[in-house]
Amino acid sequence: MNKLITLALAAMALLFTPLTRADDVSEALKRFQAAEATAPFFANAYGYAIFPKVGKGGMGIGGAYGKGKVYRGGELTGTTKLAQVSFGLQLGGQAYSQIIFFQNADAYEEFTSGNFEFGAQASAVALTAGASAEAGSKGTSAGAGESQAENSYSGGMAVFTMAIGGLMYEAAINGQSFSFKPIN
Repeated sequence: MNKLITLALAAMALLFTPLTRADDVSEALKRFQAAEATAPFFANAYGYAIFPKVGKGGMGIGGAYGKGKVYRGGELTGTTKLAQVSFGLQLGGQAYSQIIFFQNADAYEEFTSGNFEFGAQASAVALTAGASAEAGSKGTSAGAGESQAENSYSGGMAVFTMAIGGLMYEAAINGQSFSFKPIN
């Protein structure tokens, strides 16, 4: 039974293994910039990390993986990888884009200091392309306006996701870990 689960997870991971190309990053940025909820963040954030395609799959035990790029003041500063393990009721696979905004230099430094992790309590705002989101991390609004964007950060970071495709049922506990490699 364990071999079957391992084989199924490996197959799902291969199906959703992301490749990061410059075009993918540009397209993901355009989609997030078009979302009304993220506009104030692009205008005021110290920097951001963007993952154009994160592949996620699970059957009881699940995982996700993605590669991305990190920017400070609009300039590319490095590359990053996202890894996630989840436990609980889950079945399926999906792909999504994710962006993490850094409110200030401290949040940026924390993320880029090496290996950074979001605990199971961290939450992300799920966006639909072209739709206005009303929810934010920790339950606050992420709508348009500078003061609302300032209040939507949690621990100096705000996380947004946008579905690309797939179908996944999930009631699981998970956390994300990130690595950072500066551009030399």
